[in-house]
Amino acid sequence: MPMIAVPAHFDGERICLDEPFDLEPNAKLIVTILPGRESDSEYAAWLHLSGQRLKDAYGENEPEYSSELLKEVNPDYEGR
Repeated sequence: MPMIAVPAHFDGERICLDEPFDLEPNAKLIVTILPGRESDSEYAAWLHLSGQRLKDAYGENEPEYSSELLKEVNPDYEGR
């Protein structure tokens, strides 16, 4: 069987799969514990920092680049 990632959670007593999945008896598993969500103030600080960096990257003086400057055109680009 190929390696598959299945979301799960711990309900305080056991690990519960979040999606139905047939497991064979004695199937080997690897359990990875993900970090919890950071506090609201830490989350707000990360959002603020991200916004500042985007503001720096796309400032008012950012030049407009035309498609004529492309060296190689991506044939899979749909031109959205």
